[in-house]
Formats: sequence, structure tokens, C-alpha cells
Amino acid sequence: MTGSGNDFVMVDGRVSGPAEWTPEDIRAVCARGTGIGADGLVFVAPGSSPGAARMIYYNSDGSHAAMCGNAALCSTTLAVYLSLGAADGLTLETDAGTYRSRVSGPGCAELNLAPVEAPRAVAGLRLAEGERQAALGIVGVPHLVVVVGDLEGIDLPGRGRALRNDSALGPAGANVNFIAQIAAGWAMRTYERGVEGETLACGTGAVAAACALAEWGLGELPIHIHTRSGRELTIRAGKGTGGRYEDVWLVGEGRMVFRGVVT
Repeated sequence: MTGSGNDFVMVDGRVSGPAEWTPEDIRAVCARGTGIGADGLVFVAPGSSPGAARMIYYNSDGSHAAMCGNAALCSTTLAVYLSLGAADGLTLETDAGTYRSRVSGPGCAELNLAPVEAPRAVAGLRLAEGERQAALGIVGVPHLVVVVGDLEGIDLPGRGRALRNDSALGPAGANVNFIAQIAAGWAMRTYERGVEGETLACGTGAVAAACALAEWGLGELPIHIHTRSGRELTIRAGKGTGGRYEDVWLVGEGRMVFRGVVT
């Protein structure tokens, strides 16, 4: 399945579960050229109650991650396809929390995320030339948002890796989302930890970026983020009295590309 170019191998959790897969298995299946090829592997199974689905996510390097926004959009589409929940609203259980989601059209889904604390500056983080400002936001997983003047001029593998591992972000590091203003609004490129390279879209990163833009006064919600794949992610939210962003919705693609059997 694909979520705006962020692609995943989706596994029916009723047939096969995480206990049957080793990190080596996940890396082999996600390897482009020798496997199916994907940014991650996702198990979708029945949840803890009727109308609920359970999502368990692994990066392409075999490491577990608590949350992935585009994987959640794809999981919503797949859960409805597998009759685990209703198209107009289901409960999606993840390791980062439980959310409401729904299918809003062919190949399109919406995810209602938990409130997001306002992204904050990172003490000790040094920006390079062309990087205007940065903030760290937590949307299930940590995201560093960096405003730049030119997305095309970034050495994304090099600079993304350096920031992802910067000691100022703590031992676990963070995903790195570079954003720039374009004629159509805002565009983003992401260096994703666990993939350790660029992905064509990042749902939770887009949410962190939208909240950062709103916090800096550079954009007004809802904000549309143009991804590297050319697809658009939309983020709706409102700022609550406590300074958090509430009623946060991520809207984007969750489309099945093909079905098969892994042997």
C-alpha cells in the first residue's frame, strides 16, 4: 500500500503476526530490488473490541516504531477492506495510543490524532547555512522541523543523517523534516529514522511541520503540505487554551497497490 509515496508491506494480522517475523525477515521483504520493497512493514489485526483494528509498525531496518501517520492511513483503508471496522469511523489501536479514523473516499483516509504539544526550540542544536529555524515536535514519535529556503539544494542524506543523530535531540534522535515555502504553499522532504534515508512522504512529520508553522506565525491551519511524491497531505487542528494543538486531523492517501502472498 502507499500513503502519498510512503509505501508499506501490509500483513493481515489474522494470518501472520509479529512473533513469526524476525528483523532479518522484515529487512528482506522491505529491501528494494531483492524483496517487495517498502519503507516499513505493518500488521493489521482485530482490535480489543468490535469495530477496532490493531496496527503494529516496523521500519524497513526491522526496528519497531510506535507510530507512523501514513501507515495509519493505510491501516484504516485495509481495516475497512478486511471488515474490521466501518468506513465512516473505526478505532485504530497503535503502540503510541488509540485514535479514531475513517475512509473519506477512494484511496483516501483521515486520522484523528491526540493533541500535539506546541513544537519547541532545541537547546544546543546548531543550524547550518540556509536553515532558518527549527523546532522539535512529538506526534507519536519525535520530529525535527527545519525551515529552509531551498529544498532542492539540501544534501538530504548527509544533513538529514547529521541532524537525526545530533546529540541535542537525545540518544534516540528524531526524524528530520525540511520544509520550504513554494508557490502552492509548503513543501517537505523527510529523512526518516529506521529507514535511514529519504521517504517520499511522512504523515506525522507533516503534522509536526504544520503545528510548527502555525506556532511561528508562518501558516494558518488547515495547512497543506506537498510531499516529495507530489501528493498532498492536509492537516487540520485548532490551538487550545493550554497552548496545545487539539482536534488534530491528518488527511491523505491510503491506497492499495497490489495483493499477494509472501512465501
